[in-house]
Amino acid sequence: MRWFLGKGGAGKTTLAAADALRTARAGESVLVVSIDQAHSLGDVLDLPPARNRATAGESGIGTVEENLDMVEIDSLQLLRSRYAVLASMAALAGAHDHADRFDLPEPDELTGLPGVQELLVLSEVARLAGTGRWTRIIVDAPASADALRTLTAPRTVADYLARIWPQHSRVAAATGPDPRTHVLVALFDRLQSGIVEVRDLLDDRRRSAAVLVATPDRAGRAELRRVRSWLALAGIGVEAVVINGVVPAVSGTGAAARLLADQRAAQQAIVDDIESSVTDVPVIVCERRAAEPVGLAALGEIAEDLHRDEPLPSGSGDDPVRVQHESGAGVDAVYAMRMYLPLDDAASLTLGRIGDDLLVGADGMRRRVRLASGLRRCTVSAAEFDGTDLVVRFVPDPAVWPQ
Repeated sequence: MRWFLGKGGAGKTTLAAADALRTARAGESVLVVSIDQAHSLGDVLDLPPARNRATAGESGIGTVEENLDMVEIDSLQLLRSRYAVLASMAALAGAHDHADRFDLPEPDELTGLPGVQELLVLSEVARLAGTGRWTRIIVDAPASADALRTLTAPRTVADYLARIWPQHSRVAAATGPDPRTHVLVALFDRLQSGIVEVRDLLDDRRRSAAVLVATPDRAGRAELRRVRSWLALAGIGVEAVVINGVVPAVSGTGAAARLLADQRAAQQAIVDDIESSVTDVPVIVCERRAAEPVGLAALGEIAEDLHRDEPLPSGSGDDPVRVQHESGAGVDAVYAMRMYLPLDDAASLTLGRIGDDLLVGADGMRRRVRLASGLRRCTVSAAEFDGTDLVVRFVPDPAVWPQ
């Protein structure tokens, strides 16, 4: 699964569609998905609404050409359809004296609750991926802030649900005499299971990774830096960075040629700066086209730029958090936890610890990192940056370390 992320107007939808088209024409079965509520995927593919209605089934999935399908997920419609399942489960509690107290709000009322639509959309993407119908899922995500809120929702909600109502407490509640509690536990378990499934999909770098799309200007460079650190903090892998919309080289000595040459020089300086700072993944440059990149023919040309030097890599299985023994033995040992974290602003880093979790905050985001079992018996002794890695060192706590 490949997620195209970037600021609004950077060209995520166009590049996602181009990548999907090339991958499909190479022989893979591809589904390109829009989860941006301002859907423009059909417009970029130049599919008339009438054709969409004619080729889309009940799930909304339409066929673009051989090996290539598309869908624009409507979160509100998805909420209504999933809500019917919730209502039917709640009805199981109806055969008792207090059934009239088990009331559910209308589905439209839930759209205002933080995270509801994001989780539903991600669960639908995970469901589509789990069907095995396509070998590649390519996702056109919303603008950066909305996309990061969406992608981090499963981990955040799953962690809080596990702490709010632990499994042992739910098991005890399910053995009680009140049927309403039984239904509530079943609903909670089903909800948590679905969220954990989505979280695990996003965490698995062999199955899911992001392509970051940036514009060749200072605002695009700054946004790219922030999104890289946000994704690293969220534990989501990055496959490549695409700098989109670079002015092509032109010849001539006229005023227009000089203007374009000056624009290209300024953009090339941004490209050089990005390439010097992003050394762990490919940096791909896509030049601006004279005509609007709409339709399969234009997308095919853009795909050649996107894959000009080499195909986009598959997700890496490398773990972003690694633990190693550095020195000593017993209570004199030193252990290092390395976390990939290319920060935009290192001064924004904050560290804390709650129980078995290390709290890492940076660039306006925070993540709870569950410590490895051995580190839970240790205390933090130091922290530093080593290139793009945050290194936190631990020493055993003599009071709880095995003798």
